[in-house]
Order: sequence, then C-alpha cells, then structure tokens
Amino acid sequence: MPDDKMPFTQHLEELRKRLILCAASVGVGFLISFAFKEQIFAVLMKPWIKAMPAGHEARLIYTAPHEAFFTYMKVSLIAGTGLAVPVILYQLWRFIAPGLYENEKRYLLPVVFFSSVFFLGGALFGYFFVFPVGFQFFASFASDFITPMVTTREFLSFSMKLLLGFGFVFELPVFVFFLAKLGLVDAALLKRQRKVAIVLIFVVAAMLTPGPDVFSQLLMAGPLLILYEFSVWIAHFFGRKKEVEDPSARKQPDSAA
Repeated sequence: MPDDKMPFTQHLEELRKRLILCAASVGVGFLISFAFKEQIFAVLMKPWIKAMPAGHEARLIYTAPHEAFFTYMKVSLIAGTGLAVPVILYQLWRFIAPGLYENEKRYLLPVVFFSSVFFLGGALFGYFFVFPVGFQFFASFASDFITPMVTTREFLSFSMKLLLGFGFVFELPVFVFFLAKLGLVDAALLKRQRKVAIVLIFVVAAMLTPGPDVFSQLLMAGPLLILYEFSVWIAHFFGRKKEVEDPSARKQPDSAA
C-alpha cells in the first residue's frame, strides 16, 4: 500500500530537496562540460563539415562580440544537463515513489535506467543518422552564387532542438510502459487510436523540429511511428491484465417457488 499521506508542507520540502539535487547535478555537469567546450562543439560540427560540398568552407561565424562565448556556455549547459539526466530522472521517481504500491516501486530503477538509455539513444540516432542526411540535404543548395554563412547561434539552436527532440520522442516506450502498468492504457486502446496517433505524431514532429522544413519533420516522424508500434507490444506484454469473470461465481437467480 502507498505510504501514509504526508502534510502539504512536507511535500514542498521534499520537492525542494529533489530540485536542489537536480540543480547541483546540472551544475557539476556544466563545469565538467565547460572544460571540454571546444571539443564538444567540434564533435557537434563534424556532420556539418562532412556535408559541405567541395569548394565551400564549413566554418561558422558570429555576428556579435559575445555570441561565441554564450554559444560555448549554452553547449556546456546542454551537455551538462545531458550528463545529469540519470540523476534528474532518479530524483523525479524518488519524489513520486511514496505514492506507489510496493509492487510498483520495484520498477523504479529499471524505469530510470531505460529512460536514460532511450533518451541517449534518441540523441545518438539524431546525431549519427539524421544529422548526416539532413545537413547534406541543406548543404546541397550551396552553389557558386549561394554560400552558406551560418552563425554559431543558429547552428547550435538548430542542432540542439533536433537532438533534444529525438531524445524526448524516444522516451515514448518508457512512457507507455508506465501508463500500462498503471492500467491507464492497453494494447487494444493503442491499436484503436492508431489513426489519431499518426496525426498527433506528425503534429509533435512539426513542433519539435526547428524551422518549417518538411524534411526534418519526416526524419522525426518516421522513427516515432516505429516507436509507437513498439509501444503497442510493450503495453501488450507489460500492461495490467484484466480479470476474467468466472461464470460459476455469478449469483444464480432464485428459483420460482
């Protein structure tokens, strides 16, 4: 059974404690990442450098004195937050754990682990598969009359939105697993709502991808459709099983006198 109800002030104190730990983990990750800021940004630029056609330089520019410095700050903050994701997820689940039953608490650590793995997997998928194809497509418009001159701020914004977007959408199987264990969704429901889900997937892809280009949206919507079908199977195997009513247990009608 869930733990006894705590006073509201105790909930706030617990939330404050968890938020402080999350902020501290992000701060430590930021300091570590800032020490390697140039290397991190160089790795981020590799797909763009390889995608540039011959005769065009893949250098970035900055148009304000402070732009390069703040770009490095943002890179370090985002990388530091990525390093702190396991701690953040663990603190989140620790906060909600008192409201769960004992048989639900045993899923705490596996959910934290797979949430981290799926988020990292989504970001890596975006970097190794989407970036090369996407950057090559956008760089193909360069010609003798058109030269790409991308600023550091625009490049970072575009790249991070894609990486974070793929990281979040790859959390769908973990999210469905959690809802299925709570009995809020099942495989039958997901199958019935497949058409609605397809529309919502393209809406989410349009919201999470930077810019209005359809190409990036398709690159995100495709894997998300596959993840949705994978989530259907997760709900089928791990969802709560509905109890089947025993016909013999039904109350027999009284016989006529």
